[in-house]
Amino acid sequence: MCLFCKIVNKEIAADIVYENDEVMAFKDINPKALVHVLIVPKVHIKNVGEITKDNAKILGAIHLAANEIAKKMGIFEDGYRLITNCGEGAGQTVWHLHYHLLGGEGLKEEII
Repeated sequence: MCLFCKIVNKEIAADIVYENDEVMAFKDINPKALVHVLIVPKVHIKNVGEITKDNAKILGAIHLAANEIAKKMGIFEDGYRLITNCGEGAGQTVWHLHYHLLGGEGLKEEII
């Protein structure tokens, strides 16, 4: 079982900021901005490369969650980034689909 599956199953503690039936979001332990939240589907999907017609609705759930989290964290109006890495060459290190929601003061240019 991967790290994020263990967090979703609450076997590993995390600072959870949002949760519904489809996704969970928690603060990144190595933040790159004032607000840095990871949004993960509760079902294990390796990365965007494993999105199919059968599981594509999870992308909508992730984006809806991102909007709610950005509002909750006070960055919706000012703006935020939503980033996912797909594969080792893109910097993916945890093999569970996840999006980085970044915003607020301290947003670093090098994470574009």
